[in-house]
Amino acid sequence: MRKAEVFVTLKPVVNDPQGLTIRSGLHALGFDKVTDVRSGKYLLVTLDEPDAAKARQQVEEMARQLLANEVIEDYRITMLQGGGL
Repeated sequence: MRKAEVFVTLKPVVNDPQGLTIRSGLHALGFDKVTDVRSGKYLLVTLDEPDAAKARQQVEEMARQLLANEVIEDYRITMLQGGGL
């Protein structure tokens, strides 16, 4: 079994209304030093693939085809050692 963490975030040039709302909430709570908050998605994908390179390739394909909208989002994949978590 292989596990991969996929982090999906809006591209820096894309407005992040959720991040702005969170920042406003933090300011209301007294965290005035917060200058920016960007929100995103975290996905943990488990694959029944013994080959590490093939597992990575499959997760890349998943991210490109479904997990991230590459027009407005960036993604980062971290393959976890030993199946992770």
